[in-house]
Amino acid sequence: MVEGDIIKILNQLGIEVTDTIKRRSGRRDGIDYVFDIIAINGAEVVIVEVKTTPRPEDIKHFLRKLQQAKKWMPEYADKKIYGAVAFMSEDAGARAMAEKNGLFVIRATGDSASIVNADNFVHKSW
Repeated sequence: MVEGDIIKILNQLGIEVTDTIKRRSGRRDGIDYVFDIIAINGAEVVIVEVKTTPRPEDIKHFLRKLQQAKKWMPEYADKKIYGAVAFMSEDAGARAMAEKNGLFVIRATGDSASIVNADNFVHKSW
């Protein structure tokens, strides 16, 4: 549900996405990693973690992965990386934690998805 709308959603935010990669995985320095969706344009990358019902622990884990993204995927070392978490329903505090830490929050409903960050939201880049 999220992947089908991710280009439209990000373009509406002014991030002109040209390509997406689904389930990027690899191994660096003995550590296995997986990113659910990576949306790319020339200078920016949005990494999307997709969870049916994220918990605060899932947000913490994703933030740690984002801190390593440029090391694990050196082709993005000179890009701005943004994080996003997508979900269908939320567990106590996960959405607020994601937003507080500068992640785009995407809610999937039915056959579409949309950004649900507050109007005063400020995204973070890695």
